[in-house]
Amino acid sequence: MSIKQEMINGVFWTALQKYSGLIIQIIVTAILARLLSPEDFGVVAVSTVLIAFFTLFTDMGIGPAIIQKQDLTKEDFNSIFSFTIWGGLILAILFFITSYPIGIFYKKDSLVLICQILSINLLFAAWNIVPNALINKNKRFKFIAKRTLTLQVISGIISVFSAFNGLGIYSLLISPILTAVGVFILNYKEYPLEFKLHIHTNSLKKIFSYSSYQFLFNFINYFSRNLDKLIIGRYFSMHDLGYYEKSYRLMMLPLQYVTNIITPVMHPILTSLQNDYKNLTDKYNSIIKLLATISFPLGIFLYFAANDIIYIVYGNRWENAIPVFQILALSLPLQMILSTTGAIYQAAGKTNWLFYGGVSNTCFTVLGFIIASVYFKTIEAMAWAWDITLFFNTIISYFVLYKIVLKQRLREVIKICISPTISAILIILVLAIIPSNIPNNHLIQLIIKFSVSFIVCIIFIQLTKQYNLIQGYKKIKQ
Repeated sequence: MSIKQEMINGVFWTALQKYSGLIIQIIVTAILARLLSPEDFGVVAVSTVLIAFFTLFTDMGIGPAIIQKQDLTKEDFNSIFSFTIWGGLILAILFFITSYPIGIFYKKDSLVLICQILSINLLFAAWNIVPNALINKNKRFKFIAKRTLTLQVISGIISVFSAFNGLGIYSLLISPILTAVGVFILNYKEYPLEFKLHIHTNSLKKIFSYSSYQFLFNFINYFSRNLDKLIIGRYFSMHDLGYYEKSYRLMMLPLQYVTNIITPVMHPILTSLQNDYKNLTDKYNSIIKLLATISFPLGIFLYFAANDIIYIVYGNRWENAIPVFQILALSLPLQMILSTTGAIYQAAGKTNWLFYGGVSNTCFTVLGFIIASVYFKTIEAMAWAWDITLFFNTIISYFVLYKIVLKQRLREVIKICISPTISAILIILVLAIIPSNIPNNHLIQLIIKFSVSFIVCIIFIQLTKQYNLIQGYKKIKQ
């Protein structure tokens, strides 16, 4: 199977998983948002962010290293798996113990029990690292899709049932725990790795040079992705964090369900081009063109449709989330494109430069969050800080990737983004003249705005010949 065929196959199954999962997630979230308070979501958001920090030390870049390295043996996999077993146990116990100071720091007693329960999630997340990497290494995207969808449906039903029966905030913990345990059981059936008390250090040395920089990047990147939520939860309020976090998650859905159907496939498949940077760059430019064509108009549509989306998905209690969602929506195009760079660094075997760029990006982002929280003290300011720092981070990241790592021309990326930018401007001009209260129905308003945006975008793409949509449609019919 060629690289193009492998990419299409991987994207198909990943897309099936993501889009089916999107429907499930929206339904479950819409129900839970009406049964639980913004404060409940804020409290769980803090614990989720904190557990993500501990997860960094269980992963340590092991997953991508297993995918990249071609000389690992079954004995190596068993040894690395044993290492993650021990690491998961130690960190789960540590997270359980630190739940007490976490509750004191955030002045929230309920955080203690929540963190203790979620230590189970941390344990199984560590145990899933090696099996997940092997599944991706062997490009078993169909299995991943079936596994994920099954667990999403089951955990979603149980979460909603629990919330209806008064379990409250704890119903939000069911999905992450049940999913982590379920993934481990299904993974282990496919790849029954052997646990050993003694760990062969040679196996760890084989992946260390690659995984160490991947881990350092993940560690640094954690703060740029999560410091805003930690600051809001501690120095603002849990209500503010609830509004901010749900706006952020809603804004991230296009990233998760457009870009993330491509990025999981990129590293396992493009790693075969790790010694051919010219070909790797050409393939990547095609991916950027596709994402830019989708994301620039999408970001503008979400900005204008924010009011309708928030009311439809979350209900009347979430009005304060609207301005935050609008601001964050403006960052979506750059986020969608920038999120693919990690896979290219990995495929090129240059995780050291991934780390160096990550340090610069994190410094910009952290500085922006600190300024926003100290001088402006609003969740809207935190959202603007994310947008502004992301713009500078994008410039730096692509300069490093193209000029230093791939040694290719950066002007190609700039040229690719010109047409999508014009398309976004046209959509702004059209949506700005649509009355916001005629008809006074959020669903109808959303349909009108989406239809107008879609039509403008399709006509522009066809006229500018970014893609020949008519010819593509005729091929599908044949």
